[in-house]
Amino acid sequence: MKIVGLSGSIVGSKTRTAMNAAKKALTEKYPDLEMTLIDLADYDVKFSDGRNFLDYEGDTGFVTKTIMEADAIIIGTPIFQASIPAALKNIFDLLPVNAFRDKVVSMLVTAGSPKHYLVADLQLKPILSYMKAQIVQTYVFIEERDFHQKEIVNDDVLHRIDRLVEDTVVLTETFKKVREDKKAEYDF
Repeated sequence: MKIVGLSGSIVGSKTRTAMNAAKKALTEKYPDLEMTLIDLADYDVKFSDGRNFLDYEGDTGFVTKTIMEADAIIIGTPIFQASIPAALKNIFDLLPVNAFRDKVVSMLVTAGSPKHYLVADLQLKPILSYMKAQIVQTYVFIEERDFHQKEIVNDDVLHRIDRLVEDTVVLTETFKKVREDKKAEYDF
């Protein structure tokens, strides 16, 4: 199983810190799984211009192709001005409309205020649904107060990240088995 962690911002450290915690939880609990962590701050991703994702080269091609090859994606996003960052929205724009068909997608959300709690429900989930994702319905919302010196200091948050990782893997395995069983019903 291939899992991609996508840290969806080019600035800040909290989302990357949360994604590192998710990667740690995944590699400790599921050492046989392959996880690639993509932090958009480390890549020069071009703005979407309507081309097929396969036509992009360099960092843009790497990021989009890695996402498309994944079985599951854990998206980490900060909330800026009550919205997801443009860098993350650009990734969605670079991908085809069915990019997440047969993929499980889960979310970690970092925000400076509890006022932004519903942004994932009102903005991110509709985009993921439109792109045909199987969404892990619960997500981890992490506030400013849960961090100290680039570390998560709230044990409840760390437990919720562990559970999100587990839910992502279990749901991915379940959907894969269901699809395989359904495919076996056909006689060709």
